[in-house]
Amino acid sequence: MADERFLVVGLGVAAESMVRQARRRGHDVVVLEDRPSDVSRERAARLGVEMVTDVDVATLVAAVDAVLPSPGVAIGHSAIQTALASGVPVWTEFELAAQWDSRPLVAITGTNGKTTVTTLVEEMLRSSGRRVVACGNNDLPLIEAIADPDIELFVVEASSFRLEFTETFRPIVGTWLNFSPDHLDWHPDLTHYADAKSKIWRSQCPDDLAIGNVDDVEVMRHLRRAPSRQQTFGLTGGDYRVSDDMLVTPDGGEIAAVADLPRNLPHDVANSLAAAATAIGAGAAVETCGAVLRSFAGLPHRVALVRDAGGVRWYDDSKATTPASVVTAVSGFDSVVLIAGGKNKGLDLGVLRDVAPRIKHVVAIGEATTIVEDVFRGVVPTQAANSMDEAVALAAGVAGPGDVVLLSPGCASYDWYRNYGERGDDFARAVNELEVG
Repeated sequence: MADERFLVVGLGVAAESMVRQARRRGHDVVVLEDRPSDVSRERAARLGVEMVTDVDVATLVAAVDAVLPSPGVAIGHSAIQTALASGVPVWTEFELAAQWDSRPLVAITGTNGKTTVTTLVEEMLRSSGRRVVACGNNDLPLIEAIADPDIELFVVEASSFRLEFTETFRPIVGTWLNFSPDHLDWHPDLTHYADAKSKIWRSQCPDDLAIGNVDDVEVMRHLRRAPSRQQTFGLTGGDYRVSDDMLVTPDGGEIAAVADLPRNLPHDVANSLAAAATAIGAGAAVETCGAVLRSFAGLPHRVALVRDAGGVRWYDDSKATTPASVVTAVSGFDSVVLIAGGKNKGLDLGVLRDVAPRIKHVVAIGEATTIVEDVFRGVVPTQAANSMDEAVALAAGVAGPGDVVLLSPGCASYDWYRNYGERGDDFARAVNELEVG
């Protein structure tokens, strides 16, 4: 791949890393930016690359050896479609990293839980004495992580965007946690989304390991086609499973007691099983995995307890940006006052009715207020709020001892906030400012 010319489309964080690493290896890079901003212009100047816009895309693509889209660039972008139609390779940062670095990696994908499981696996492997780093769909792109010569194993959080345009990306252990509708503003349909996820296993060898959720029909359908060894995990069975309230390995070895997990809602247990299966598959010690699980308090904005006052527990689940993740969160409680809404991503919120028996009251927020109200009309009492302070106040007015107030929006945050973290922080602020008698 010496002296090749790349077209980078969009200059986000991952793309900046692709440019930097390509130039370090002596490759020529040009950046196509549809809507250049002061930030992207400054990045291009700092990187020393040409940024173009308003050009003939066909001519531009014909002059390069590969097109490298930033992860968030829509699959329908003219540069991507032109490259695919003309036979010019389209690679994500994952594929570029795979072609430049042969060190082993493990990868985790899924609609929900990727970051939590990736964090757990990294810690399990590090505590087992391996030199590892978590990268990929976080603040450290894989293409940037491979610049560190001291890392011996990469733990990769793999989004469908980054998996879609891969050819040789090959995790020695690849784990698919779950599947539910999401990102239909990027993928043409659910089949395309699932097929992108399944590419986590496509290039594996027979001795590699594919791990899937036995409780997820779509995951299992693809797992059966994996070219590698296969294992499963799940709440209802599988190789890694719960037996007599104990998380166990395929041969019955004890990992940790469910009661000893600081967080042991059903999705927490499933994530714990997945993490242990992945880490053990990559060489971690069973005892070490158990110790990590017993000490893991969870990540922010993922069903995180904010306050317990007056017999009411308040949870921040702002990271829940899909209906399926809301269903998962609500299913862990008996009586919920749900705060839901935001900027809908084109997903069907109607599935929230499946957990209506567990919901005492709903407070609808954001652009999706009307949609949320329609979902629960005639099923669960619903009120609308025009701010997070009002939402918290309304929830406090109907919650009683034994209830859980859960911010689990099922939608993106970009109507009121810059990101889900800001939304969760605002919720926590409003909750902590409540005067509770």
